[in-house]
Amino acid sequence: MSLATLLVLADGRLPAGGHAHSGGLETAVSSGRVRDLAGLSGFLHGRLATSGRVAAAFAAAACARTAEWPVWDAGLDARTPSPALRRASRAQGRALLRAGRAMWPVAAVGREPHHPVALGAVAAAAGLDPAAAAVAAAHGTVTGPASAAVRLLGLDPYAVHALLARLAPECDRIAADAASRTAAPVDDLPAAGAPLLDIGAEQHATWEVRLFAS
Repeated sequence: MSLATLLVLADGRLPAGGHAHSGGLETAVSSGRVRDLAGLSGFLHGRLATSGRVAAAFAAAACARTAEWPVWDAGLDARTPSPALRRASRAQGRALLRAGRAMWPVAAVGREPHHPVALGAVAAAAGLDPAAAAVAAAHGTVTGPASAAVRLLGLDPYAVHALLARLAPECDRIAADAASRTAAPVDDLPAAGAPLLDIGAEQHATWEVRLFAS
């Protein structure tokens, strides 16, 4: 596995539209649930334990068994009760496929797959293994909101990145667990939910003025 290739895939500057999404943070800030660095820490830990765990498992599975992408895509649909979050995931998946296909021969995984499915397919095309796909997925679920927090709350970017550094070992642990499940059927993959993110996403979709798409 090429670590440099993994860095390319996980780079926040990859033109895949990730900068346009806050991962639910914009709603959490507006509602007052996240006001400072401590609140952001709790938000990121919760997101990593739920959305991050699911995304890592499905990215690893899609990387290992790309041809079965309809199964993984349906499994993510079942784990995403919010229509707004489904649309956001598919929009990011479409954008990632476009970026990935500019670099590698990515297998066909539909026109608008969920983002973790697209990530797994792109990782496989890049020669990365399921563990690397899972790391990129877990890492992405916290870096997006962290970056958004700097804009939404004016937080010190050095302090925010220190928080991300402290989360890195947990990202690795979640990725290792995800990589160990690639032979499992879809129903045995994680299904951790975050009801407040679902509710917040539906509220956010009704706003006429917002900084982020989700």
